[in-house]
Amino acid sequence: MRLLYKPIGILAGLVSVRISRRVFNTVWAKIDAEEAPPTPRSGRASTTKVVAAAAIEAATLAGTRAAVDRSGARVFHYLIGVWPEKPPKVEDADA
Repeated sequence: MRLLYKPIGILAGLVSVRISRRVFNTVWAKIDAEEAPPTPRSGRASTTKVVAAAAIEAATLAGTRAAVDRSGARVFHYLIGVWPEKPPKVEDADA
């Protein structure tokens, strides 16, 4: 089933990057409407601002990726009837 899910997973990854970029830009506009997010190599922003921008960007990317990936898995489950991955085996505690 993983092979059938692969195209959906790739598409979900591309969609999540585009959505997370928009979410990050919206969040950053509320933090600092005057400037674009600073990059680590730009000398015009403080270290605190650069690290905060990177942390917010990473958080929005991870959260959006998880939400979109989960939605893709749920659509796959709805259409095919099985989850894309098998659940992990639960080892017997009595052994």
